[in-house]
Amino acid sequence: MSTSSVPRPEAAAPSRPFRPPNLPWIARRGIPEGALPALALFVAVRLAGVLMVIVTNAVRGHSLVRSLAHSWDSRWYLHIAAQGYGHKIWITPQGAVQSDWAFFPLYPGLIRALTVLPFTPGQAALLIAWTAAVVAAYGVYVIGHLLYGRGVATALVALWAAMPHSVELTIAYTESLFAALAVWSLYCVLKGRWLWAGALAALAGLSRPSGFAVAVAVSLAAAHEALRRRGRVPVSLWAGAVLAPLGWLGYVLWVGSQTGDLLGGYFKVQSAWDSRFDFGVGSARFLKALLLHGGGAVYPAALVIVAAGVLLFALLCLERAPLALVVFAGVLILLVIGGSGSFSSKPRFLLPAFPLLIPMARALTRTWRVRPAHAVVVFGGLTVVSLLFGAFVTVVARSPL
Repeated sequence: MSTSSVPRPEAAAPSRPFRPPNLPWIARRGIPEGALPALALFVAVRLAGVLMVIVTNAVRGHSLVRSLAHSWDSRWYLHIAAQGYGHKIWITPQGAVQSDWAFFPLYPGLIRALTVLPFTPGQAALLIAWTAAVVAAYGVYVIGHLLYGRGVATALVALWAAMPHSVELTIAYTESLFAALAVWSLYCVLKGRWLWAGALAALAGLSRPSGFAVAVAVSLAAAHEALRRRGRVPVSLWAGAVLAPLGWLGYVLWVGSQTGDLLGGYFKVQSAWDSRFDFGVGSARFLKALLLHGGGAVYPAALVIVAAGVLLFALLCLERAPLALVVFAGVLILLVIGGSGSFSSKPRFLLPAFPLLIPMARALTRTWRVRPAHAVVVFGGLTVVSLLFGAFVTVVARSPL
C-alpha cells in the first residue's frame, strides 16, 4: 500500500501511470473530466430520495419535511444550536441520564451561525447537510478519478448515492458533513498536502465521535510516508499528523473538564447512551437475539448492510488501495463491529466509508463496458431499494436512525 502513489486504472499500461489523453477545457481548469455528470446523477438520486420521504410523510399525514429536519438526533443538534450545551437531558426507562454532551459541536455550531440569516434552525441544518453531501460526492469523484479514471469515479459516486442508507446524507444529521471533511482530508493525503489533510481531519474530529478514524488514517499514512522516505520528510508532514487528532481530542477533554473527570468524563457520557467499545459483545448479543426471536425489517437489513461492509473491506484490501483509504474504512468497520448501541444505527456509521465501494465500482465499470444493460439494471435496482428503504426507515420505522 502507498499513501502518495496510486494504483493503475483498469485500462492503463502496466509500465507507466495513467494519463488521460486530450482532456477537455474544463478538466484542464482543475475539474476532473466527467465530474459534472457524476454530480448531476448524485443530486438526482438523492433529490428523488428527499421527494420520496416527503411523499411518504404526506401519505401518513405527517408534516412534509419534519422527518428530514427533526428525526431522532436531529432534535438534539437543533437544541444545542439554539441553547448551547448543558441544557438538555433525557432519562431513559432504565434510569440512565443522557446529556447533550454526547454530540460533537461542529454541526450545531454551523447551524447556529446560519441562523443569523433568514433561516430557521431546521432549514439551516438541511442546507448544511445537503451542501456537504454534494461537496463530499465531488471529493469521492476526485479520489476515484485520481486512482482509477473517469468510469470508476462515476460508478463510485453513483453507488454512494444509491446505498440503502444514503437517505441519511440528506437529513439533518452529521454524516454528510463528516463525510465531506473526511473525503477531502484523504484526498490531501493522496496528494501529499499534509497540512490541509491534518486541518480537515481536525475538523472531522469535531463533527462526530468516529472522527478520530480520519486522524488515525492521516497519522498512519504520514508515518508510512516517513518510513518510505527514510525520515527525510517536510515539516508539514509531521505538522499535519500532529494536527489531525486535535479536534476530536479537544472536544473529549472539554467534556471531561465539564464533568469533573478529564480523561473519562466523555466516555461516561457516551456510556449513558449505551455507546461504548465492547469488542463486539453487543453485536454478538444482537445477532443471537435476532436469530432466536427475529425482528422487524430494519434490523435484518442493518445486519446485511454491515456484513456486506465487512466483505467489501476484505475486497478493498485485496485491491491494494492506498493505505489511508484502507485505514479509514477499517477503523469505521472496527467501530461498527466492536461498538455497542442500537444495531439499526450501524449502517449510518458506515455511510462515510466510501472506500468500501471501490471494489463494487470497479466491477460495475467492467460490467458497463461489456454489458451496459446489465449495469443499468443493477444500478436501477439499487436506486429503487435505496429510495424505498430510505423512506421507510425515516418515516415509517420506529427504530433509531
